[in-house]
Amino acid sequence: VLLSKLYGPEGTFYFTSHSPGEHIICLESNSTRLVSFGGSKLRIHLDIRVGEHDLDAAIAQAKDKVNEVSFKLEHLLEQIEQVVKEQNYQRDREENFRLTSEDTNSNVLWWAFAQTLILISVGIFQMKYLKDFFIAKKLV
Repeated sequence: VLLSKLYGPEGTFYFTSHSPGEHIICLESNSTRLVSFGGSKLRIHLDIRVGEHDLDAAIAQAKDKVNEVSFKLEHLLEQIEQVVKEQNYQRDREENFRLTSEDTNSNVLWWAFAQTLILISVGIFQMKYLKDFFIAKKLV
């Protein structure tokens, strides 16, 4: 393997062979969009130059590096956008949960207050009823 790199939707590579003969170039796509939109078709434009050409390897390598860095940068920006969306979603869920918890706690407090009032009023009613009962039976 002379060259193994990851490119974006477009890429360029150059190589110089030091041995004559037959050479094999293998290209592979890792895109999932090909399956859903275009079936299994992939369009590739190859410009093959055979012979002695004086390519400025430094310029070609610099362009490849810039393309690779820009591809990675786009990927990082997409990841940042996804993280921001996830954070906003979690904030919304947390706020809804907090509001539900506060509402539930408020309902529990009011229910406890109502039970206390009912207990006190039943106790007062029983004391008054028993007092009247004992007076009527002349036990006091």
